[in-house]
Amino acid sequence: MSLKNIFILSSIAFLFVSCHFNDKNKEQKSKLSPLVVVSNTEFGYNLDDYHVIKDTILQNETFGDILDKYHVDYATIYTIVESIKDSFNLRKIRVAKPYTILSKKDSTQKAQVFIYQPNPIDYTVIDFKDSIITARNYKKPTETRIVSASGIIESNLFNTLKAQNLNDNLALELSEIYAWTIDFYRIYKNDKFKVVYEQEYLNDTIPIGIGKIHTAYFEHNGTPFYAFNYVADSIKGFDEYFDDESRNLRKAFLKSPIKFGRISSRYNLHRYIKLYGRIKPHLGTDFAAPIGTPIMSTANGTVIKSAYGRGNGNYVKVKHNATYSTQYLHMKKRAVKVGDVVKQGQVIGYIGMTGSTSGPHVCYRFWKNGKQVDALRQKLPAAKKMPDSIKPHYFEFIKPLKQRLDSINYPKIIQEKEAMDSLNSTTT
Repeated sequence: MSLKNIFILSSIAFLFVSCHFNDKNKEQKSKLSPLVVVSNTEFGYNLDDYHVIKDTILQNETFGDILDKYHVDYATIYTIVESIKDSFNLRKIRVAKPYTILSKKDSTQKAQVFIYQPNPIDYTVIDFKDSIITARNYKKPTETRIVSASGIIESNLFNTLKAQNLNDNLALELSEIYAWTIDFYRIYKNDKFKVVYEQEYLNDTIPIGIGKIHTAYFEHNGTPFYAFNYVADSIKGFDEYFDDESRNLRKAFLKSPIKFGRISSRYNLHRYIKLYGRIKPHLGTDFAAPIGTPIMSTANGTVIKSAYGRGNGNYVKVKHNATYSTQYLHMKKRAVKVGDVVKQGQVIGYIGMTGSTSGPHVCYRFWKNGKQVDALRQKLPAAKKMPDSIKPHYFEFIKPLKQRLDSINYPKIIQEKEAMDSLNSTTT
């Protein structure tokens, strides 16, 4: 056989083996990597089946306006509204909240489903693509994790949280926990805090809200305050906050009738009023805040007055016991009536400018044994003590929580700033 023929036969054999190998390789690859079809689903619908529109509610825009914009006739809109009125209140729809329209993929692009999202978790699906119209409420799945945070205050608690992209509600929760021990209107620069709390996440990564605070530490003007969440009364099942020595952080009275604001005028028996040209005592503490801010009863009690007075404006007076009573003046609106039993922290009215006042505030007045006294100077009674029988369990319970709190570091950037400030003060 000639050399030329041998070369031709060798090439044919190589091509045959090569093709056979490639066929087997393709067959094996198809077995190992099957075709996966990913479904584009959201809100329980395959979005590929619809023309999808995402938008937000405009000022003065109604549910009917939206459906009309997406080619639903008025007769159908009326039918939808009547069908869902018992299951969804359309007046709850708010400006700037997002919604999704699923419409037909044909030339009409007529809306078939309306999805309203009042917040990142909850959503309402109104389905009118068939003769049976439904409105159902759903929640997106979330995950709760135990996380920690810390900070050193430069100006106020809100700004410190904002600088670290932490939830504003932490400030509200901390203010409630320490409402009886720390005056949050007089936070000092370099006050410190540490907190261990529940953080909710959407889609594993998006923080959306906070849950219970398990333990906290707040250093106010150099004085440390621990707080541990604990159920001391197993019968009632109420959880409260106690310090590292088992003392209840709650007092019989809140320090303020509003959550946040500022003290604009204090109790002063020698106040001079230029308008009248004479001394007129101020027998209350004024807390300034925007009109409409909720006003809370500072302790449990019974409403003994809810009326309008020429100087007081709309006001409420609460009797707490034989010793103490409180009064709240200049309300825009009262939320309770005479005889109502109110709990500590319950909203009893809203900040206004009624009566003799030059700006929106609540004048908080405090009676002790029938005499008006300075609320901010009172040594307020404490809540019920923890029974001695459960203290050993409590101290064992808080031991790991305290260790975790103590191990939390403050933000590095703030620690570096403190070190630099200390160095500068030493060198100068």
